[in-house]
Amino acid sequence: MRMDPLAERHRAIRAHTLSLAAPLSAEDCCVQSMPDASPVKWHLAHTTWFFETFVLERWVTGFKPFDTTFRALFNSYYNAVGDKHPRLHRGLLTRPGLDVVLAYRAHVDQRLQALLQQQTTNIELLKLVELGQQHEQQHQELLLTDILHLFSRNPLHPAYAAPAPAARPVVALSWQAFVGGVLEIGHPGHGFCFDIETPRHRVYLQPYRLAKRLVSNAEYAEFIAAGGYADPVYWLAEGWDWRVAQHREHPMYWYREGAHWQEFTLGGLQPLDVHQTLQHVSYFEADAYARWANARLPTEFEWEHAATNPCDTGMGLNQLFDTAWQWTSSSYAPYPGFRAAPGAVGEYNGKFMVNKYVLRGGSVATPADHSRANYRNFFPASACWQFSGIRLAQDA
Repeated sequence: MRMDPLAERHRAIRAHTLSLAAPLSAEDCCVQSMPDASPVKWHLAHTTWFFETFVLERWVTGFKPFDTTFRALFNSYYNAVGDKHPRLHRGLLTRPGLDVVLAYRAHVDQRLQALLQQQTTNIELLKLVELGQQHEQQHQELLLTDILHLFSRNPLHPAYAAPAPAARPVVALSWQAFVGGVLEIGHPGHGFCFDIETPRHRVYLQPYRLAKRLVSNAEYAEFIAAGGYADPVYWLAEGWDWRVAQHREHPMYWYREGAHWQEFTLGGLQPLDVHQTLQHVSYFEADAYARWANARLPTEFEWEHAATNPCDTGMGLNQLFDTAWQWTSSSYAPYPGFRAAPGAVGEYNGKFMVNKYVLRGGSVATPADHSRANYRNFFPASACWQFSGIRLAQDA
């Protein structure tokens, strides 16, 4: 890559983040609605902190930070960088104000653009800036998931955006067969990737088949009506304990209004659109539904193979990248030969490889140029605030 396209992409990504925050008030941007969410103001500042800390501090001669206190305030989890403000207390940061955070973004952007003009052949700098851009795109999606959760806790049921148009009736569920075999999995070696997508390696897959589309709201409502949340036979032991402890009887943003369901969305509280794709379910719920449906969840290797290789029969798979992240049955673990990058940047992914499952694909909230077939998303099995859905699998 040349620096000019990188600089233009940087401007576009940073502007898009601001456009996502534009419909929100300063009060909206400050509140933290749960420990796993962050205030919008923190997202705006942390993504800026990344460029200031890992790029400007390293390559700008005579570097001086915008504000020395920001180094700890907006550090997420990089222990090698130094102190961190406790994650649980990000919503208590009424200062600095949103106006100061926006000034911080503008200041760092200006300095970074100047640096890109000077360092036209610095490949290491280029790679770090690109990593920071991909990092910001992750936070663009998190910004939407976090504001959705925040607004869902407001009794006024505020809408972030216009309601989604009504979905078309879904076609009957059909399957796509794959012969399996010895296959190459992982980043193919061209274009950007996170370190956890490497190294490319071989796996063996038995013949399998995947559902051509994702599970719909109507299909999941059948699971609820059939007593799926009340029958432990479908649930993993830990999942059943989670369901009981959380008093969970339906997806996170579903609400029963008499005989009818409603769903809280970015467009506010709406009658449940039964034709829409199911979203916001945990791994526990996805796994239980799959068992009830006489199926299973795909492995991440089956999913990647299906997304990157021609199908053996039929017309292929739909809703791979643009609807909902798809839970897989694969634990988030390193590929054979994985080595984290040296220094603080090496803390980006690798140290979280415990007690999590891999999701594949992308969602309605994922930037279109951020998705790819070998991307490995990961969350705890109980996570359901993400735009996560279900693609069924079966042995062929």
